[in-house]
Amino acid sequence: MKLTSKTLSWGAWFTTAVVLLLAFPLLLEPFWIGEFGKYLAFALVAIGIVLSWGYCGILSLGQGIFFGIGGYAMAMFLKLEASAPALPDFMVWSSVDKLPWWWVPFAHFPVAVLAIVLVPVMVAFPLSYALFMKRVSGVYFAIVTLALALTMTVLIVGQQGDTGGANGITDFKTLLGADVISDPAKLHIYLVEAVLVLIAMAFGNWLIGTRFGKILIAVRDREDRVRFSGYDTAMIKAFVFAVSAVLSSIGGALFTVQVGLVSPNSIGAVASVEMVIYAAVGGRLSVSGAVTGAVVVGFMKSYLSERFPEAWLFFLGAMFILVVAAMPRGVAGLAERLLHKGDAA
Repeated sequence: MKLTSKTLSWGAWFTTAVVLLLAFPLLLEPFWIGEFGKYLAFALVAIGIVLSWGYCGILSLGQGIFFGIGGYAMAMFLKLEASAPALPDFMVWSSVDKLPWWWVPFAHFPVAVLAIVLVPVMVAFPLSYALFMKRVSGVYFAIVTLALALTMTVLIVGQQGDTGGANGITDFKTLLGADVISDPAKLHIYLVEAVLVLIAMAFGNWLIGTRFGKILIAVRDREDRVRFSGYDTAMIKAFVFAVSAVLSSIGGALFTVQVGLVSPNSIGAVASVEMVIYAAVGGRLSVSGAVTGAVVVGFMKSYLSERFPEAWLFFLGAMFILVVAAMPRGVAGLAERLLHKGDAA
């Protein structure tokens, strides 16, 4: 049987579904269920990076911005629910005597959900469209997004009374009255994350397979020709970047619920670069590879940081260099080559 890219894509999708929904929950201990839930939150970010970077050529080093938007929007709701009717503890410690006006709407869960979805679009689309209209792309766009991530980190740290500062926001107990800290709750959150990751994978594969997906590849490879053909390439790129931002924001919200914490460390420059590494290791041209990269790199980060606390970053850097040098299409590209060789034999 001859293997096609479509066969491999849906085969990888089905395998991922079985592993995430059946194998992991049955085989992993409660602690690792929570850890793998954290990796799945980053998998959503990696899927967005595959769509924007792999298929449209938009390298963003500021995905932490949108990850933080979703994380802080969810954290604000969770904190208000845990603190009601009193002020959040970090505000009391900072001598804030009244809840800031922009916090008030987040006492309602629908508002938090809308913010998680809409605010990233409101930030990402107009900003990126303005830059793409000016033909800002490539490394220059990456530098701009990196600078914005650093700026957002400084702003959050500087507003201790409103954002929790460097310590972030933590100490959540419930979500709509349901426990979020027990082992069964972590499993339920994990299953929700797994389903959302599978939906994002299906959406990503569908988008890539459409005519619009072919236009994305054309924009990546020869944007000038696509522009001369009458397409608004700035609009196309801004749309894909906004989709990537929404996926990152949803990942940030899920991360906050699963881990019980959101802080500037989760959204800064280092975190944003790590998110790109997830997509690069898994394969920046593979949606299922993005999930694989997030899980593999996340696990290696947890394992190595525990055993080599001072050297694990060197391992992470070496992994990225190895992938770039020896496997430019990541783990997914390597697997595809091996499968084709096996089929040919």
